[in-house]
Amino acid sequence: MEIGRDSLDQEACYRAVLTRDPRFDGRFFTCVKTTGIYCRPVCPARTPRRENMTFVASAAAAEEAGFRACLRCRPETAPDMGAWRGTSNTVSRALGLIEAGALDEGDVDALAARLGVGERHLRRLFRQHLGAAPVSVAQTRRVLLAKALIHQTDLAMAEVALASGFGSVRRFNETFQDLYGRPPSTLRRRAEKPGDGGVRLSLPYRAPYEVEAMLEALKTRGDMVEGGVWRRDLTPEVDGATGEVSARFEAGDRLAVSVAATDLKALPGVLARVRRVFDLSADPDAIQRDLSADAVLAPLLRARPGLRLPGDWIDEAADMASDRLEDERLAVRAEHWRPWRAYGALHLQEAGIDGAQITESDDEKDAA
Repeated sequence: MEIGRDSLDQEACYRAVLTRDPRFDGRFFTCVKTTGIYCRPVCPARTPRRENMTFVASAAAAEEAGFRACLRCRPETAPDMGAWRGTSNTVSRALGLIEAGALDEGDVDALAARLGVGERHLRRLFRQHLGAAPVSVAQTRRVLLAKALIHQTDLAMAEVALASGFGSVRRFNETFQDLYGRPPSTLRRRAEKPGDGGVRLSLPYRAPYEVEAMLEALKTRGDMVEGGVWRRDLTPEVDGATGEVSARFEAGDRLAVSVAATDLKALPGVLARVRRVFDLSADPDAIQRDLSADAVLAPLLRARPGLRLPGDWIDEAADMASDRLEDERLAVRAEHWRPWRAYGALHLQEAGIDGAQITESDDEKDAA
């Protein structure tokens, strides 16, 4: 079983696996050559010998190479990795579209056209940043969402296939048979129960996270937030179904999401929008590391490392939300904040520091 090596520091990855350091969960995946299984760095199973392990940047790269997900550490429960997203605006936008189901019915050519790039260039970018092709990333997204639905819900297998983006139950069964050597129903450890029309999933995020600050920001801008629960009505025009989605934070660095929709095919898109609204893909370690080079931002980030950006439910902009800058007075200084300019501006705003103050200070230093 062959797998291409990427830019990851293989020895550093191995050291992280030896210590099961939770800071690396979701940052890379471990492929075990002797078993054909890939795991999270925090997998509780005994660590294999170094020569039997290789490390990849994404679950898609592991599955494309023929490895199957570990049933013990369950890679679908790892926090989404957002640090690398700053390295490619195109890949970041493409992943958002794929997560919302762009390749469930469309093809890579259509995806590339939506992004304004060539199909070959898009494939090259995916290979560079994720170690896998766009179709492999989409397939892994379907499989991992299906596994989460199998483990966390009582949906019938036919409903799981529909809700996770598989075009048919036959394709769903064949994919799981190829990956795990067994039908998907055997992965569920309890009997199916009649559904109540809703889907409940637990979405992981990377700590720290200022929960109250996020809920207050969402409420201030007009979102429906009451008793710690955020809600939104679904519409056919935007979401492909009618219904409602709600979310509340729960223990274990997770966001509990409930979706009641008239069409289960809408689920991937709804979950993608929930992740964007609550900024679940953010990597606070990377943000703090990069922005702390600014003398003004450094103490603000140390004081509030869990501050997150409230995202828009509808966001079709061509740039990354993390790098948007509304205060043009900060433009020159904020060039050093890329790709986290929006986080830098947010920390200044929360600290009550006006952009004009920083601009005047910079001008005085230049004059001196």
